[in-house]
Amino acid sequence: MFFPEYRARRLRRNDNLRRMVRETQLRVEDLIYPMFSAFGTGIRKEIASMPGIHQQSIEHIVAEAQEVRELGIPAVILFGIPEAKDAVGQDAYSESGIIQQTIRALKQAVPELTVITDVCLCEYTDHGHCGVIKDGDVDNDATLQLLAAEALSHARAGADIVAPSDMMDGRVAAIRELLDANGFNQIPVMSYAVKYASAYYGPFRDAAESTPQFGDRRSYQMDPANRREALREAALDVQECADFLMVKPALAYLDILRDLRERFDLPLVAYNVSGEYSMIKAAAANGWIDHDRVMLETLLGMKRAGADLIITYHAKEAARLLKG
Repeated sequence: MFFPEYRARRLRRNDNLRRMVRETQLRVEDLIYPMFSAFGTGIRKEIASMPGIHQQSIEHIVAEAQEVRELGIPAVILFGIPEAKDAVGQDAYSESGIIQQTIRALKQAVPELTVITDVCLCEYTDHGHCGVIKDGDVDNDATLQLLAAEALSHARAGADIVAPSDMMDGRVAAIRELLDANGFNQIPVMSYAVKYASAYYGPFRDAAESTPQFGDRRSYQMDPANRREALREAALDVQECADFLMVKPALAYLDILRDLRERFDLPLVAYNVSGEYSMIKAAAANGWIDHDRVMLETLLGMKRAGADLIITYHAKEAARLLKG
């Protein structure tokens, strides 16, 4: 096909033609909304680095979850801010922990909403790392037992999906084994299969109060320079029977999303992380960009790269725009 006989602009002449040949669709059903549940009552504290996002006590979580459901967003993912933290993150796997209480409240008030839970220890440990500390680093195998116990406690509370984000080796298998042994073989595991040690997480650490008290997480989260390693990480999780694969962050790792999409046929999740969210908010507040157009274009790019689902703090505002 050559110009002038072929003219690509023919199919761009008006909105109807553009919609008819559109290759990628962003839908409300593709979105998952993160929520931060805080111990106590009467809490609704906006996160300074994430305008519009709040730490909230359970009654406010329930109210916002009802709004989420009314917008047609199918799922939320929960992160917890406990009453107290300790060296082994006991609140993470306590039957009366903040997330376990939140799950029960949501399943009672909004039973049709899918509740996903983040399975990690960083929000619950006093040192801010994602597992048990031994000799100044996270002990991988000792941590697996606690992660599996956390996932089981979430399932018992009524979680629909558990999502391990810790990046310990073998955690999907450990969680799957314990869930199955306790009669929860129907609970899917949404694995943070490819999670990079990223500077884009800064605002999240404010939200979840999970900044490491020493060192960093580069001994367990992936080096941003590595691409082939992502395929190995994902392949391990597939072998361990993960039901979803996730790439986190998304925006600077669209090539990784595409690599996983081409290699694996499991549902693929992109995490549009806090730093990505906050950059759009900050630029829009300064009048430098059109907030809504940039936000939707960013999410569409993740879909085009291969994501089936997108975890995003923009979920509510995106849903309103997509619904017109």
